[in-house]
Amino acid sequence: MIRAMPIRSMRLVPLLAIALLAACAKTPPPQPGAARPVQAVQALVERLRANDPAGFAIVAIPPALHARLETAWRTGRSRWPLDELPLDDRLPAMLATLSKPDARTTLQRDFDRQFANSGDELRSTATSLGVFAVQYIHNEGDYSPAERDHYGQAVAALSRWAARAPLSDATRARRAIALLSTAAAETGIATPADFANHGMDASLERLGPFLAATKQVFGSYGLDLDAAFDSVDATLVQQTGDTARVRVRYLLGGEQIDTLLDVRRIDGRWYLEDYLRNAEASLDGPAAAAPALPGAASTPATAASP
Repeated sequence: MIRAMPIRSMRLVPLLAIALLAACAKTPPPQPGAARPVQAVQALVERLRANDPAGFAIVAIPPALHARLETAWRTGRSRWPLDELPLDDRLPAMLATLSKPDARTTLQRDFDRQFANSGDELRSTATSLGVFAVQYIHNEGDYSPAERDHYGQAVAALSRWAARAPLSDATRARRAIALLSTAAAETGIATPADFANHGMDASLERLGPFLAATKQVFGSYGLDLDAAFDSVDATLVQQTGDTARVRVRYLLGGEQIDTLLDVRRIDGRWYLEDYLRNAEASLDGPAAAAPALPGAASTPATAASP
């Protein structure tokens, strides 16, 4: 025999329905820029925390520049905001390698041959590369003073993390390869031409799950990037008219990063100055992009890479 629902319980049904509808409702789409200088930083961090590179591009630049970048992606002239990544020109090749049907077997075999039981060597390499990269950032390349300070601190922290991470662990490597190969295949991106065919918005949307998988892999080696994003503390240092400076502090690999970022107001909305500069410069094509680290392979402009 089915008991009748108590009146008090029946009163909860509409409330539960409303709660479920609210939970299922889509979050508001990201908007270009922010109303205040500090919020310009916070909005970008939120998009990275949410594994939303497409939303990051919307927040980072004004709509008119966003539209120009979408066109530039389709003609192979720009790959911003991927330009902000280290070794961004290698991304299509990396996705292609990870997407191959035999990627798990091949990459695991390569790892076992080159890196398994090489913990001391990997730690030494990580330290050496970190020192070299910091020196390069401080003295070379087309970086702003703010970028030199911020990237120098971040690279140094990452180098020290890598020096103590279990990078030679074959079990972790097997799991990482499996995770990344699956995520790479699902992007549907394997060549520079794929970026052009999909355009900026669709390409970045496809890369969202790959970003999530990458963060998961870093986490398995002891680097919690989402915790780094959650730790971001942004405060206004000064504001003069349409320019401002924001102090940003966060923990990366257990180390404190403390830097100053310049922001600028355009049409009533605030944006990071360096992202505006880099996005605008990318419209001139790969030849105008910041130079890669010495030894990195360059790709002709016709290959549609950054």
